[in-house]
Amino acid sequence: MDISIVSEEENPMLHRTDVTFEITHEEATPERLSVRDSLAAKLNKDAEEVVIREMNTKFGMRTTVGYAKVYESPDFARDVEQDHMLERNKISAGDSEGADEGEEA
Repeated sequence: MDISIVSEEENPMLHRTDVTFEITHEEATPERLSVRDSLAAKLNKDAEEVVIREMNTKFGMRTTVGYAKVYESPDFARDVEQDHMLERNKISAGDSEGADEGEEA
């Protein structure tokens, strides 16, 4: 899987960069999480800072075009993104209060 950045647009109000990317692949369309990890590595970001919004592969083609939002921190992603997009991208909700209480007992 080869990933390339088509365009990047800064969005300072939401502390993110909107990225359009293109993937060339040999097999079927890659999984969302593997694309997220590859894109994060290419941009030197943490995987939880990258939210893949969409990926489109034309029938019979080995190229996928996608759109992602790359946040400055996972907290900004949790504040802005809808819950179903966080779930699709396996980004935790960030509520660690319950885990702390369980450890004290």
